[in-house]
Amino acid sequence: MSESPQEQSHPPDDYSDLKALYLNCTLKKSPQPSHTETLIQKSISIMTKNGVQTELVRIVDAGLATGVYPDMTEHGWDSDRWPQLYEKVKAADILIIGTPIWLGQISSVCMQLIERLYAMSGQTNAQGQYAYYGKVGGCLITGNEDGIKHCAMSVLYSLQHIGYTIPPQADAGWIGEAGPGPSYGDDGLGFDNDFTNRNTTFMTWNLLHLGKLLKSIGGIPAYGNQLSEWKAGCRFDFPNPEYRA
Repeated sequence: MSESPQEQSHPPDDYSDLKALYLNCTLKKSPQPSHTETLIQKSISIMTKNGVQTELVRIVDAGLATGVYPDMTEHGWDSDRWPQLYEKVKAADILIIGTPIWLGQISSVCMQLIERLYAMSGQTNAQGQYAYYGKVGGCLITGNEDGIKHCAMSVLYSLQHIGYTIPPQADAGWIGEAGPGPSYGDDGLGFDNDFTNRNTTFMTWNLLHLGKLLKSIGGIPAYGNQLSEWKAGCRFDFPNPEYRA
């Protein structure tokens, strides 16, 4: 007899074949402490406990140029390390973007990252789908002002638009008292917040479950969504037979 949800004491699957990449969009360069990274580590601890290979990159340290092309050295920049970071993005089954809130918005570094992710969205995978198909995404938000849901909407919409699959409850965050003051993790602040702890845990597990599910079936089924076939003239039963691109 299978265990009921209340009795289940172990994960339903083996997640050790998954890779998760965390991208921290704090404005602070290393080695300055990042409150966003402190929350990210809570999610990472669940992943690593279950055998997932994880990596954390602080975007402000990554040497990215600004722009929406795959390699900005071809568009006036002297250097651009995005192509190297993209290899990590491409290898990851799960992508989690962390950002602080500034003026009610995602950080400028987060916006830069989303633009660089978007730069690659026209590339395709082995099935002829857009490059991010079959991968799952989520986000973590920290700050001292309102805006967790607003920032999460911005990040998660962007991820799904370029091809990521978003599971239920794919965001979590923490905001302290409005205005200047301690931030997440300062003297343990927020560590006992049940809302943040619950949402971070649910987000992490939902990313694991959906990431495992998609990997086990080879990603999103490759029919009706292949750019290569669309360009070749296959219209996947588009209702107007006279339509041509």
